[in-house]
Amino acid sequence: MSKLDEMRKEFRKLQLRAAIAKMKLLDLAENLPGKWTDIEEVAEETSAVFAELDGAKRELAAMKKLR
Repeated sequence: MSKLDEMRKEFRKLQLRAAIAKMKLLDLAENLPGKWTDIEEVAEETSAVFAELDGAKRELAAMKKLR
């Protein structure tokens, strides 16, 4: 498997993790104000996953340009 294929596979995994994190955030919003104490934790997790996804997206784009 090439590095580009590995990066695509990792990117797809990150996309799934980001979708799950987004759903957790949406579920939390629906349960407000009852679960307001969880806002910071869930938002930090979601932000971290999306930052990682953004980095992977940039890396994948750079790899495709070098191809």
